[in-house]
Amino acid sequence: MAALDSLVTLLGFSADPDQLRHLRVLPARSAQFAPWPQWAHPDLIEAYRTLGIHEPYTHQVAAADLAHGGTHVVLATGTASGKSLAYQLPALDAVHRSELRTAAHPGRLHDDGAVVLYLSPTKALAADQLAAIRALRLPTVRAETYDGDTEQSARRWIREHANVVLANPDMLHFGILPNHAWWSSFFRRLRFVVIDEAHSYRGVFGSHVANLLRRLRRICQHYGSTPTFIGASATSGDPEASMGRLVGAEVCAVTGDGSPHGATEVAFWEPALTEAKGENGAPQRRTAIAETADLLANLVSARVRTIAFIKSRRGAESISSIAQRHLDDVDPSLPGRVAAYRSGYLPEERRELERRLRSGELLGVASTSALELGIDISGLDAVLVAGWPGTRASFFQQIGRAGRSGQEALAAFVASDDPLDTYFVNHPEAIFDTSIEATVLDPSNPYVLGPHLCAAAAEKPIGPADLALFGPAAEGLLAQLEAQGYLRRRPSGWFWTHPESAAAMVSLRADGGGPVSIIEAETGLLLGSMDSPQTHYQAHEGAIYVHQGASYLVRELNEAEHCVVVERVNPDYYTTARDITTVEVISELRAEQWGPVGVHFGEVRVTTQVVSFQRKALVSNEVLGEEPLDLGARDLFTKAVWLTVPAPTIASGGLLEAQFPGALHAAEHAAIGLLPLVAASDRWDVGGVSTALHADTEQPTIFVYDGHPGGAGFAERGYERVREWLTATREAIEGCECEAGCPSCVQSPKCGNKNNPLDKAGAVSLLGTILAHSRRPESSAQATPAAGRPAGVDAQ
Repeated sequence: MAALDSLVTLLGFSADPDQLRHLRVLPARSAQFAPWPQWAHPDLIEAYRTLGIHEPYTHQVAAADLAHGGTHVVLATGTASGKSLAYQLPALDAVHRSELRTAAHPGRLHDDGAVVLYLSPTKALAADQLAAIRALRLPTVRAETYDGDTEQSARRWIREHANVVLANPDMLHFGILPNHAWWSSFFRRLRFVVIDEAHSYRGVFGSHVANLLRRLRRICQHYGSTPTFIGASATSGDPEASMGRLVGAEVCAVTGDGSPHGATEVAFWEPALTEAKGENGAPQRRTAIAETADLLANLVSARVRTIAFIKSRRGAESISSIAQRHLDDVDPSLPGRVAAYRSGYLPEERRELERRLRSGELLGVASTSALELGIDISGLDAVLVAGWPGTRASFFQQIGRAGRSGQEALAAFVASDDPLDTYFVNHPEAIFDTSIEATVLDPSNPYVLGPHLCAAAAEKPIGPADLALFGPAAEGLLAQLEAQGYLRRRPSGWFWTHPESAAAMVSLRADGGGPVSIIEAETGLLLGSMDSPQTHYQAHEGAIYVHQGASYLVRELNEAEHCVVVERVNPDYYTTARDITTVEVISELRAEQWGPVGVHFGEVRVTTQVVSFQRKALVSNEVLGEEPLDLGARDLFTKAVWLTVPAPTIASGGLLEAQFPGALHAAEHAAIGLLPLVAASDRWDVGGVSTALHADTEQPTIFVYDGHPGGAGFAERGYERVREWLTATREAIEGCECEAGCPSCVQSPKCGNKNNPLDKAGAVSLLGTILAHSRRPESSAQATPAAGRPAGVDAQ
């Protein structure tokens, strides 16, 4: 591996080496093999050997043995560890043996037939798995993808003849379960359900998928099958419990990793503060997009095969185009060897990009998380991570894309303007020396579970025996749905009574599927839909709305007709909405007293009014303008964690009363930014309010709440790990080199009060005072209702 000076030069850091905050070397790992299982059919073993796989790894055999024996299992190991073989081996063995029996006795009915359902979060991953299965060339295996791209003419053949069906949760929800009678033969023979990239099912999306899998198990029971679930996950905290919560059954975890990996050198890079000034004169850093584009160009010009990851589609396109411009100045043959990869491309476009990346025609690619998943691309030498990807699991998945052929590799994490990124570049031990976060999801969320109960009743009336499958909250929700007229109670159970599709009531993903339609002005085509409360943030007039990778300008928001009219554009800016929010405490579910400081968790009502939106430059984040909006207020019933700190306690840390609002406000902003450290959330999954005197608590209070109806589990995880969360928040603020506060520490892009007042030093003092009292906990867990309207002054 290159020495430090060589690495710095290669990445282009030599101009300002002070921005290289840390360098960590992940050592190489040798392979650990195990014999093929005795139960594995010789034909299958020979098929793997023809592909050059002569011996499986230890973890592959351990997981395959458990699944073959009928135990639900999750394999939680690193990128490129060969998880596919672990689930293919038992699944394809069952299919192959079943087909051989049928061929030997064609006129005999076989009750032990076997088929497999494979579920993945992306079409690209399903296509890659399909190619891997077909590469085995087993004539008995008829594998096909079944998703939105599948031709109507092929769907019946797949239902009746395919014995390995590769689908996604959306297709299972909308296409398969509502039509389960058509799939009756498939469900009767269903032996294995593979859930790939199981760690990606978290938050509200994960809660929806968890209920979807319970519906799947119910339909399987109806047809007499009890399939074994096999999960493939990135390394995660407590994968056994997370997978068990996802499928609703006990699961055994395999976490040891016997696969080899080359040594990887990981650099932590923080872009420098620039002369540019942001809101309230705060200094601005060079953006992670611009910095990463420079690094990508440097690596490609050195013929280093590189992937640059970023969360947004626009960011991937921007990194690619900027890098291409840089390379054109160096070598006109190089720009064509860099491309963007993201969801929204046509299937043939994605396949072509994947082919060029595998072959080495592409030297550089800027990608969203679509290439983070287990798509088989080997031979990469470097990975750039532009901005924290959300979880440690995703981070290790991304940097693990390089070096998977056994060669040495390098990676660089480029911090964005965010408190969490600031914390990580100054505290890399929080990534490498801390256990991976657990997946957070809550299948009992009534706003998630209720619509799924309607969908389940439409598939097959819900009887008393089904209640245990959906959890203790199901019976009460069924009574509510009956009172609302959605379901009708009969002696045998609850029946769906509406003529429309019950599946349409469910939005599997948190960002779509709601009652507001998105319509393109020129063509009149329906582009999609979204939940009504989100239209104020994403689809107000003047907003840039991104759908399937394309940008649209919102021309009209017609709430009366539940539609948004948009026009296709190609802007060099994006928009962010700003709001004013108040919080009302409904009930306290859990509480802990740290002397005078109270830590609380419970149910709240959040009332939000979007008041304006900003246009910001894509590359520089410069504010180009702000416009007011006249929109009605919205109520959100959710869960929150809140801190109450009496005024004398705050003053004991040396703050004057006039400093209280700024200190609380700054601490709240930073706490929202750091919550993903402990809760596996995204900054945009949560919101917050701070006030020097709250009407319900009658004290200075900071609220942080889940941004989804009913909650998503993030605020509760913050409550459970509040000391670690607040400690990291204080350290992130202290670690930022700005003088009075900036977007890297205490400023927020969502602040409805234009990031005013903010007191950076006051926030450090306030958090220090709170944590000083945390060493004297006095716990309670009573639920107490509260009344009255709040007096919040800030919203995130």
